[in-house]
Amino acid sequence: MNPLLRWFADNSVVANLMMIVVLAAGLLTVGTITKEVFPEFSLDMVTVSVSYRGAAPEEVEEGVCVKIEEAIQDLEGIKRITSSSSEGMGTVMVELEQGVDVREMLNDVKARVDAIATFPDETEKPVIAEVTNRRQVIDIAVSGPVSETVLKEVADRVRDELQGSGDITQVEVMAARPYEISVEVSEEALRRHGISFDFVAGAIRRSSLDLPGGSIRTEGGEILLRTKGQAYRGGEFESIVLMTKPDGTRLLLGDVAHVVDGFAETDQSARFSGDPSVLVRIYRVGDQSALDIAQDVKAYVADAQQRVPSGVTLTAWNDYSRILRGRLNLLVTNAIQGFILVFIILALFLRLRLAFWVSLGIPISFLGTLWIMPSLGLTINMLSLFAFVVVLGMVVDDAIVVGENIYERMERGEIGVDAAARGATQVAKPVTFAILTTICSFMPLMMVQGTTGKFMRVIPMIVIATLLFSWVESLFILPAHIAHAARDTDEARNPVNRAWKRFQKKCANGLDTVARRYYAPGLELGLKYRYGTVALGVATLLLTA
Repeated sequence: MNPLLRWFADNSVVANLMMIVVLAAGLLTVGTITKEVFPEFSLDMVTVSVSYRGAAPEEVEEGVCVKIEEAIQDLEGIKRITSSSSEGMGTVMVELEQGVDVREMLNDVKARVDAIATFPDETEKPVIAEVTNRRQVIDIAVSGPVSETVLKEVADRVRDELQGSGDITQVEVMAARPYEISVEVSEEALRRHGISFDFVAGAIRRSSLDLPGGSIRTEGGEILLRTKGQAYRGGEFESIVLMTKPDGTRLLLGDVAHVVDGFAETDQSARFSGDPSVLVRIYRVGDQSALDIAQDVKAYVADAQQRVPSGVTLTAWNDYSRILRGRLNLLVTNAIQGFILVFIILALFLRLRLAFWVSLGIPISFLGTLWIMPSLGLTINMLSLFAFVVVLGMVVDDAIVVGENIYERMERGEIGVDAAARGATQVAKPVTFAILTTICSFMPLMMVQGTTGKFMRVIPMIVIATLLFSWVESLFILPAHIAHAARDTDEARNPVNRAWKRFQKKCANGLDTVARRYYAPGLELGLKYRYGTVALGVATLLLTA
């Protein structure tokens, strides 16, 4: 490695070019990295949901869940099957073994479930989906002392407008009961008109639908025919003709039944600041930025508040991007403070320029990692930012060792490239092994299996990449900078540098005094009574445990 280190120390243009490439690539890449609150990934689970309206949990279990379990239990790759039955709904959760193709298993489960022919007639079509950790970004609370219909209509309009904006693609209305039209048939009216309940139900099915009517070819072209009879509102259902009597009069649904145009009878409800409310939840998908989505939603709320009915309030709430923004600000603040503190501490004992080049290892290492993050499939999220905070205190350790060793050789009289190359070569092995041991301590986190492993793998990947860039910077870029700075003869003639040199000498003398008066006697005492020193260390360890 000695010839390579000497070549880089002697060719400062190559070292500077390498540094500029890393810094420029990192700065250009940071704006394109996906920003999300938490990393999104598959949970290696498939869920099967079947609606069985009006059925008790026991009926759902026997008629739905047990049959699904029996149909899929022999599929290869299934780790665990868990089912839950509630009133009107059965859900079967299929957990997969590590390494199983989720999409292939999804197709196999769908084929088995679709082949079940013994579901009760009242069940709806099974919904089979892969379970992913969709991460919401922000909610909009639509609240106010108004009717539930008004709140739902405003929430639906907010959802449609957000999705139509082009920047937001996934929006969902939450905490709102679904629309439902119920037909309450009077038994007395049925007897009076001589019809049955099945007759009324059949008439509704036959009348409330849209049908294609074929086409007619004309000289002007082809005309498509279609009959539109689908009923959507309560009044439209009341106008459905049940039968036409011989005298020409018609019996309508509204004559024998009470049609209620409202909501499904569920226990679902929500209140916001004491008022009834409906939530509109916004998610981040694809390469969208959680920070940009939150900003767009807040701007929309401020504008849309002027267009909603009187009494309705729109409130941006549950903003998860605040956590991401706070962690991002914490990282930037800590990085700046770390750069300044490292520079100040090094400047007390080393040359000013040398202290600056050593401190520059922080931005070089971080921007280098940001440069390769998209290639590693990583995003800016809570876990990756946490990893940057963890590694922040490690990135300049090797640069400090290399820089201080080169400085010591310069103090002995060696100059330029010789001092830089020999100083870097002398500590290359311990610096390399120090980084390798740290990398080895984080490597096991990449081997954790399951969902936890998918979360934890982000931390070691960030730490390892940052340490590798720090290693490259300290051994190949830093020596060239120090060697180049050492050739500057103007530094010695600068009055500011001469004054700072005198201040550095006082700091060095003070540190030397502390070492001679306090550290050296304490070290000698510990070496003289080595068994007592070991006993004190063991006792401290036991007390800590």
